[in-house]
Amino acid sequence: MKVFFQIIFILIVFLKTGNLLSDNNLFNVNNIKIEKKDKTSHNVLANKAIKKGFNQLITKILLEEDVDKFSDMNLSSIKELVTFYQVSNKYDEEKKDELVNFSITFDKDKIHDLFYEKGISYSEISDKELYILPILFKENETFIFNNNFFYKNWNNFYENDLIEFILPLENIEIIQRVYNFRNNLIGLDTNDLFKGYSNKNTAILLIEKINQNEKKIYLKTEIQGKIITKNIRIKNQNSDVDNFNEQIITNLKKEIINLVKSQNLIDIRVPSFINVTLKLKNKSNLVELHSRMKKIDLIENVYVQEFNKNYVNLKIKYLGKLEKIIFELKSENIDLKLINDQWIIKTL
Repeated sequence: MKVFFQIIFILIVFLKTGNLLSDNNLFNVNNIKIEKKDKTSHNVLANKAIKKGFNQLITKILLEEDVDKFSDMNLSSIKELVTFYQVSNKYDEEKKDELVNFSITFDKDKIHDLFYEKGISYSEISDKELYILPILFKENETFIFNNNFFYKNWNNFYENDLIEFILPLENIEIIQRVYNFRNNLIGLDTNDLFKGYSNKNTAILLIEKINQNEKKIYLKTEIQGKIITKNIRIKNQNSDVDNFNEQIITNLKKEIINLVKSQNLIDIRVPSFINVTLKLKNKSNLVELHSRMKKIDLIENVYVQEFNKNYVNLKIKYLGKLEKIIFELKSENIDLKLINDQWIIKTL
C-alpha cells in the first residue's frame, strides 16, 4: 500500500503538469511606458504597448541581423502572440504627462512556432556579467586607467539590461601585465588580465586613433570559454570628439552584446534529451526538484521513465547546449553529474 501511494505521488508531481511552463519567463516584457494623451482610448494605448513590447523582445533575444526579419509583421499577428498584459498609471512630474505602464507576457509556444517557421535561433543569456578593459593608444602612448575616455565613460552610454559590463579597479598588477605585453598586446590573455575570473566572460579592447575622424579597434573576447577576436573601424559621423567617442562606446557595446548572444543561441528545431536518475531520500526532494526545474525556461518537459521506492528515472527535454542546461540547473541549486556513465541529479 505504501508503494502504491508513492507511485500515485510521483505521477501527480510529474505527469499532471505536462509541459513545465517555466515561471522564469524570458518572454515577459516589463515597464513599457506609453504617454496617454487626451481622449486616447485604452485599446489604442494597448496596441502601441504591444507593438513596442514585441520590438523590445526581439531586439533582446535575437541577433542583430535577424531583428529586421520581423519589421513587416503586422499588429494583428503580433497580438496573437500575447498571453496577457497588465497596466498601471504613472505621472511624470517633469513633463506633466500621464504615463501608462504596461507589462506584457508573450506566449512561449507561439513565439517558438514563429521562430521555427522562420528558421531563427534566439538567445537566452544566463551569465550577464562581462569583465572588460578598454585600452587607448594615442600619440604612441598607452592609456589604461588615466586619461582614457573609454575606461572612464564606458558605463555612461547605451544602458541595457542584457549585459552588465564590469571594469576592473585601477591596480598595479593590471598595469604591469599590460606593460609586459606592450609590444604585443594582441597576445595578451584575458584570463591573465582578469585573474580570479577565469570562468567569466571577458573582453579586451585596444582602441587606436588613426586620425581625428577614425579609430581602429581590436576586440578580443572569451565568451562561454570560446575566444573570439574582431578588427573594427569606426568613422566619425559628423560629430565632435566627445560625441564620436560616445558613438564608439555605443557601437562596441552593441557588437559585444551580439557576440554574447551568438554564443547563447537556442535552436528550437533541435531539442535535446537527457536521462537522469533521482534517488528518493524522501518525498520532499522530488517536489523540490520539480519546483526548481519549473524556474528554468530551457526545460520544455520532464517525463517519468521508471520509478520505485528508491529512485525515479526521468527524461528531460531541453533546449540549448548541455553545458548551458547544467549551468541553469546549478543556478537553481540542482546538481547534475555523470557518475559511472549515469547522469545523477539531486537538489542541493
